[in-house]
Amino acid sequence: MEEAAGATAEGSGVEFGSAERDILRVPSHLAMEAIETENGNDNEEEESVPLEDQDETFPPAERGACGATELFVSSAEEKSPETFSDKVELESCPPELGDMEQPLTGSRNPSHASPGAPPQASALSVELNSSTESESAFEQFDQLASEHGGQRWEQECQQHGAEENEISGRSEETVEETELVVLDPEHPLMRRFQAALKNYLTKQMEKVNLELQELRTATKKGKAQREELGVILYGAQQQLARLQMELEKSHGRRSQTATARRQLEEELEGLRLTHKKMCQNTDDERKKVSAMQTQVENLALHLFYMQNMDQDMRHNILLMKQSTKKAEAERIQAEVEKKKQDLLVDRLTRKAYELQEQIALLEAQFVAQAEDTKVTRQAVNEACMEVQAINMEKKRLMNHWNSSLAGMKQRDEAYIATQELLSKYRHDLKSLEMDIHGCRKSIRKEEEKNELLVTILSRSQNDANTTKKLIAQCLSRQEALKVEFGTYTRILHETEQTLNRTKMDQAARLNELLSIGKDIEKGTDAKDQMENEIVAKLQDQMMSSKATKHFSQLAAKLHRRKTDLELHFSKVENDMAQVILNATHTNGRLTVLQKTLCELDKEIKNIHDLISCRESEIAKGIVLTENKRGVISQYNKRLEMILSQQGGQELAPLEIEINKLTKQIEECNSEVMTLQKYWLTLQKELVKLTHEREEQIASLDMLKKQITIMQQKKVRTENEIQQETKEQKDIERHMRNMSNDLIKLNVLINKNNSSFEELQHGNIITENEFVRALKAAEKESVEMQEKHSQLTEEKERLLSSLVEAEHQIMLWEKKIQLTREVRAAVDSETGQGEIQAMKTEIHRMEVRLMASS
Repeated sequence: MEEAAGATAEGSGVEFGSAERDILRVPSHLAMEAIETENGNDNEEEESVPLEDQDETFPPAERGACGATELFVSSAEEKSPETFSDKVELESCPPELGDMEQPLTGSRNPSHASPGAPPQASALSVELNSSTESESAFEQFDQLASEHGGQRWEQECQQHGAEENEISGRSEETVEETELVVLDPEHPLMRRFQAALKNYLTKQMEKVNLELQELRTATKKGKAQREELGVILYGAQQQLARLQMELEKSHGRRSQTATARRQLEEELEGLRLTHKKMCQNTDDERKKVSAMQTQVENLALHLFYMQNMDQDMRHNILLMKQSTKKAEAERIQAEVEKKKQDLLVDRLTRKAYELQEQIALLEAQFVAQAEDTKVTRQAVNEACMEVQAINMEKKRLMNHWNSSLAGMKQRDEAYIATQELLSKYRHDLKSLEMDIHGCRKSIRKEEEKNELLVTILSRSQNDANTTKKLIAQCLSRQEALKVEFGTYTRILHETEQTLNRTKMDQAARLNELLSIGKDIEKGTDAKDQMENEIVAKLQDQMMSSKATKHFSQLAAKLHRRKTDLELHFSKVENDMAQVILNATHTNGRLTVLQKTLCELDKEIKNIHDLISCRESEIAKGIVLTENKRGVISQYNKRLEMILSQQGGQELAPLEIEINKLTKQIEECNSEVMTLQKYWLTLQKELVKLTHEREEQIASLDMLKKQITIMQQKKVRTENEIQQETKEQKDIERHMRNMSNDLIKLNVLINKNNSSFEELQHGNIITENEFVRALKAAEKESVEMQEKHSQLTEEKERLLSSLVEAEHQIMLWEKKIQLTREVRAAVDSETGQGEIQAMKTEIHRMEVRLMASS
């Protein structure tokens, strides 16, 4: 029988599970039917067996149906290969059937009290007790499964452990009792039992095949679930890859922003260079203005000196106004022309000195002429006296009329000649007066021109003051922009530090994800290895038919193992209850997370749209960056040269600018000191020159007076006739020269006016150019501010995208934890499948009992 059962098991190729591998279950109602048939047909064999043997063959009521079959088999064949069936049946009983021992404790005593009772009654009582006990066991099992690890379950587990200890003790006692009876396997009592057992084993093999099919379907479902989980994990990995791509894109954007920032710094450096150029231009113009101011001051000094000279000359002319107006007009005209000579002051001064010498000569001549006029007036007075004397003599010498007719005629002729001379002199005076009137008109015109020039000078000074004010405003704006630039650079450094921190966190989280993926792969590999090992062991156990001989020796060990497995079963049920609760919580979390996922998907779509827009902008920026890389390389070379010049010390751009500005300030201060010293020396020299000039003017005045005195003496010594002729020639010659000089002075005045107009036009053009340059610089500064604000907005957007990416990474980590928990729950479902298999077997046994009854 044993070999046939093993052959059927091997031939069917059934793979037993963890519970069916160690235990072969024999239903109690089949054993009882075999016993009844044997008792009804073979009465002689029953009578041959003593009552003590019957008591030994029939199990006590405390063990239930499983105990009855176990002890019957042990009494039939002790120390035989079929002892494996009763030991296996002992293991096949569910752990909850231990509670059936309490109501059946009284059934053993009647069997011992009435030894003459038939064995059928005991068998029927065992069947009834087993059916009632099995029903109560199923009810208790359902109650325990519904409570999921409460305090009552713990108490029942403790009672169950104690009862199992008692069962183990009793089973050992029965084994010792059954060792006394030994039946031959070919005994007629065992044939029917073996036939029934063979039928039972075939049915059991069919059941096992059905269970294997169910297990295969369950494994297929598990594989399908595993594939779904693999798909989910693949989707998660794809999303992680997308996130990594987005991170790389964000890195690219950051690099682009860095390049844009470098470009802005380069543009700022260009603006600084332009600003320096503007400052240099302004300094040059200031120098020009200062030079013009010095020229204006020199001209003002010349004017002051000329005014002083004018006052002196006027004083002299007022003294000599009565004598000549012609020389006064010439002197005033020369003085006015000297005032108007702005650009040819030196030449005019020389000419002025020459004119002064000529004026001194003319004054000497004027003095001589005055003396001549005095002489002529005296002569005229004498002639008048003589006329009066003649009239008196006429009155007196009326009587002597005829005698003095000749003398009277001569005297009349002399009188007519003198009158002609007087008329000539009067005509000359009128011509001189007309010349003086023309000179006065020209003087008025020149004064008007001088007033116009003074107004133009005042306007130019006002324009210079306005330009100075505008320059001061530009400097103040430049300082404010420098302060803002410093704040923006600090903000940039802070944002770069935060970006580096987020990168480090992201790298750590990615390493954690990689380690988690490796752990999952290791777990899957270990699981596959365990499954392969289990399959190999099952095949070994199916192929080894000779191992059944050793089960008799390992029965005690299996019994102990049964107790351990029952305790473990109770613990597993508690764990299952906790897992179910956790599953409910996780389902609730999953619903919430799915809602959040939907919202995040919408946000991600919006972000992708923004990213597409930004990518187009980035493409444009890339083109610009490629164009400006050459410029960057050139600036890098310049930076290396600067670093080599600085001794290898790397300085910030602001520090370099500060050093440059400090050096420039020191140089400017030194230049200012030198210029101040030079100005002081020039002032001292001017003071000395003014003193010397005043002394020279005083000496010239003295010399002029001496010259005039000497000329007067010389003129007095000369003859009157020669003086008159020479004076007439000299006057004509001087008039011609003065007319020529007037023509030359008019030409020079016209040239000076044209040059002054050209200078004024050039000043207006330069002022317009400066205004345009300032407006362009202001526009460029406004554009730079707008670009800087755009860059700050882009940085804020990048930071928000990084925060969202970190949030998504956290969500994926939570999802991975949830998948792990679900994986653990799926792994724990293997034990739950074994429990369900045991329940199905118990249900089938109950159905068979009901059918047999």
